[in-house]
Amino acid sequence: MATESQPRARKAGAFDIRLIIALLIGVYGVILTIMGAAFTSDEQLAKAAGVNINLWAGIGMLVVSALFILWAKLRPLVVPAEPESGDTPAAAGE
Repeated sequence: MATESQPRARKAGAFDIRLIIALLIGVYGVILTIMGAAFTSDEQLAKAAGVNINLWAGIGMLVVSALFILWAKLRPLVVPAEPESGDTPAAAGE
């Protein structure tokens, strides 16, 4: 419970860097998964020793993206409403 002397802390929300990283990795993961599943030729598979690298890398990136989102949701960053009196720029010069 926040009182007037104690400002209420809030979550970082969309500004959490973990969500931005998850979005970027997720977009690349979706692209690689689609490329690996639908657009991989037999010639490309032969070059990669029979392993569909795009598909496996895409799936791995989607898993990592999901882990980042899970991490951000389970352990959200809490941003204080205002800095403490010792953290102000005026106090740093004293």
